[in-house]
Amino acid sequence: MLRIALIELALLGALALALLVLGRALTCPCGTVALWAGDIYSNQNSQQLTDPYTFTHVTHGMLFYGALRLLWPRGSFTARLALATVIEVLWEVAENSPLIIDRYRETTVALGYYGDSVLNSVSDVLFCIVGFVIASRISRRANVIAIVASEVILLLWIHDNLTLNVLMLLYPIPAIRAWQLG
Repeated sequence: MLRIALIELALLGALALALLVLGRALTCPCGTVALWAGDIYSNQNSQQLTDPYTFTHVTHGMLFYGALRLLWPRGSFTARLALATVIEVLWEVAENSPLIIDRYRETTVALGYYGDSVLNSVSDVLFCIVGFVIASRISRRANVIAIVASEVILLLWIHDNLTLNVLMLLYPIPAIRAWQLG
């Protein structure tokens, strides 16, 4: 248990360092630190500890658990968790690169997106880990229900979710973007 905790902390530290090197702000440039930023159109989205997109990171963890359990059935829980965390850390670094930030601005609902704070990115990875652990403790059926429920709730609440986020990043559909912007 101590070994995986140290591995996870090292990965989070590497993420924080990489994001600082990329020029990301440690916390919200607005000068406040908050537990929650609920308005996805505000300058605090992706800057505070949590926001509506936090739920998509829990989904990442649940999906990683299922995929790694299927693709690497003999891998230990801790090895699969470490690999899932590496994948999420790499995504957070990529997501905060100028290429992806610009792509988000061009194709998704995130018109004013300028990248995550280090605090938000580290929190996103922690919530991915939480999703992974939850998925390991509940049935496959419960995982599927939780993922679908999260996607539907986010769709109705903020007009965005993991599915739409990926779709709009890879293959933007103007009608969806117009609907998201309301």
